[in-house]
Amino acid sequence: MDSDTSSAFQNNLTCSICMNYFLDPVTIDCGHSFCRLCLYLSWEDAQTPRHCPQCRGVSEKPDFKTNIALNSLASIAREARANYIKSSEEQICVAHKEAKELFCKDEKGLLCAVCSESPEHAAHSHSPIQWSAEEYREKLLKRMNSLWNMTQEMKNNLKQEASKTKSLKDYMASRRVMIQAEYQKIHLFLCEEEQLHLNTMEREAKEIFQQLKESELRMTQQKESLKGVLRELTDMCHKPNLELLQVRREVDSVTEPVQMQKPQPVNPELTLWHVTGIPDMLNTFKVNKVLSAEAISRCISLPNGVSVMFGGDRDSASREPQRVQGFAAWGTHTFTSGRHYWEVDVLKRSRWILGVCKDSLTSGTDIIVDYEEASFLFSRKVNDHYCLSTNCPPFIQYMKRPLGKIGVFLDYDHATVSFYDASNRSLICSLFSSPFSSPLKPFLCFDSP
Repeated sequence: MDSDTSSAFQNNLTCSICMNYFLDPVTIDCGHSFCRLCLYLSWEDAQTPRHCPQCRGVSEKPDFKTNIALNSLASIAREARANYIKSSEEQICVAHKEAKELFCKDEKGLLCAVCSESPEHAAHSHSPIQWSAEEYREKLLKRMNSLWNMTQEMKNNLKQEASKTKSLKDYMASRRVMIQAEYQKIHLFLCEEEQLHLNTMEREAKEIFQQLKESELRMTQQKESLKGVLRELTDMCHKPNLELLQVRREVDSVTEPVQMQKPQPVNPELTLWHVTGIPDMLNTFKVNKVLSAEAISRCISLPNGVSVMFGGDRDSASREPQRVQGFAAWGTHTFTSGRHYWEVDVLKRSRWILGVCKDSLTSGTDIIVDYEEASFLFSRKVNDHYCLSTNCPPFIQYMKRPLGKIGVFLDYDHATVSFYDASNRSLICSLFSSPFSSPLKPFLCFDSP
């Protein structure tokens, strides 16, 4: 075979992509052939329809069978090339001056025929270089095909992940709209509930104001009646003795009807209204065992006016804090930030004070509670009626006194302390103060049962 023919022969057995002899060659629709993996890799990122890398013709088939004849010819060409270069110095055994035509599978090296029969290599497995190379080439091709299949699997997985990403983005946009719609529903519902709550409170307050107005009128009329009776009695006292004795029976007829008509004072009480969502919100921040389990008798110093809770119902003209004997339980927790909720049972107590203060300000056996250093709610007795009051602002809370657990919600960062009737999670009151700057500790003071 002349050189031109040999060159043409080799060119027709060479892949135009990798410029080497074919490995597992396939022939596409246009008739051109390529190494299978070279073709697949060239089409990896190509858009459909796929084109021939050589003539740019369209190829419709997605899969191809191995061109057996071309594969055999390419194998022969590789063997011919190996025979051409085996006469090189690297392929000649130095010891025996013969060509290394055998491959030792045990030591992974090349041997000449004489070396393969030596005691050192006689027990080893030998085969012609071409056979071993083709055998190993087949293993590599199988591994390459396996890796290619894994690549395609990964490609499909990537498409699925990309699809999931797009789908998730679309879903998130839709979900965001749904969630916003739900909160708008709740917001609308709460706005309606808020307005109903305010309207109910205004209606109740209007009724109570009317009751108070009528009570004031009755008391004014009673006062005028009493003044009239006093004037009559005064006139009687100025009568002569004999005439006075003759009209004494008229005294009872004048005074008894007025005394029997004595009007009773009105005790204003608004209805505690349950606020939707409050239980879930409070339970999110609930802290257990906030107060010590044991209540100890203490000498408690309280501001004037609050001290009447303990030690009787007397009032004091002094502006100094009053020292009274009572019982106290203080916090096992100290709060310096965040939001916290806890509940305290006051079921068996009629007079108590509950809240938070600056680290309890305890000294020995004394507990000092000051208006400027605490936020608290207390139950006290006013005109034979127990009512709730707060220290800051100093308001009476015109609502029925809870007889069970009272919830305390501390929002340290927003300087707010709120009190709830824990039985129905209705708001009693909220106290707002200047920003907290010291650690706060819960406390409870109460009179003996």
